[in-house]
Order: sequence, then C-alpha cells, then structure tokens
Amino acid sequence: MRAGVDDHPSVGLRQLLPAGDMVALLCEAKDMVETAKAKGATSLSDSTLHSIRIRYGQIIAAGRLTNPGPPSLERHCYERKAYNLLVRLDTQRADVLRFASDFRASFDNNQAERDIRMVKQQQKISGSWRTLAGARTYCAIRGYVSTLRKQNEDILGGLRLLFDGKPWLPIQT
Repeated sequence: MRAGVDDHPSVGLRQLLPAGDMVALLCEAKDMVETAKAKGATSLSDSTLHSIRIRYGQIIAAGRLTNPGPPSLERHCYERKAYNLLVRLDTQRADVLRFASDFRASFDNNQAERDIRMVKQQQKISGSWRTLAGARTYCAIRGYVSTLRKQNEDILGGLRLLFDGKPWLPIQT
C-alpha cells in the first residue's frame, strides 16, 4: 500500500494522511494478533475486531473525501491509481482484515510470492516447459521442497526419502 502512495512526487499531505492512518491501523492490528497468539488465544475478542473494523471504515471514508472518484479519464494517472486502491481496500475489507479474524491467515503474502518466484524465474530463463507433464513434474518437486522447508525438515533428507520410495509426509492436523 505504501508503494502506491510514496512513489509519486506530487503527492500532497492531504493524500498521505489516510494512507498513513491505514498503515498504522494494520500494524496495530498485527501487533494485537501477535500478542494474542503469544498468550495462547485463538482469536481476538469481538469488541477488538469491531473497533478495528470501525476504524478501518473511518479511514476509508476519510480517503474518499481526500481522493474522490475521477470525474473523467482526464485525471492524472496517479490519482486514478490512488482511487482504485481505495476502492479495492473498501470492497475487499474482509480479505484485508482476514489476519485479524482468522489467525491461520498470514499478515502478508510473502510466502506465496516466494513459492512462485522459482516458477517465474524458470519461465523467464527457458521461456516455457516443453510438455505439460514436465511442467507438472517441476511443480510437484517445487511443492515438495517448499513443504519440507515450511515444516523445518531437512530438504536433502526429504529428497533422499522420496527417491528411496518412502516420501516424507507432513503430520495431519
């Protein structure tokens, strides 16, 4: 979210305030979730979630006042981008705040980006896979290695077990 606001040199203070407030709210909510997890809680209290949602709505409303919708396509490209981001944050509130209501959801999507980075890099280097079967095999191996890494298992040992016909499987919960 910061990248959309901080990247443009013509951003005025009026446009930064709602974005700064949103960043602060999301960071506070993340800290509340981490504190609750450390205490062994499985969710935030209903009153805490309600107050987060109310503040979120107030920040969206303030953002709409400072960044009204474009009256036409004549507006500067940046201003349309800021407005479009505001619309996405408004229409996808549940997804943005999912980390606060469901502790299984991550605050960021860094892990998902890391999971696809090697696939995209392989595509960039060779252009594509020669066969669909080759692409499926590559993805299966990458998925297996990624799962080993996420479960803090020895990757080389896991691959050795796989080639010995005794694949490592994560514990079912």
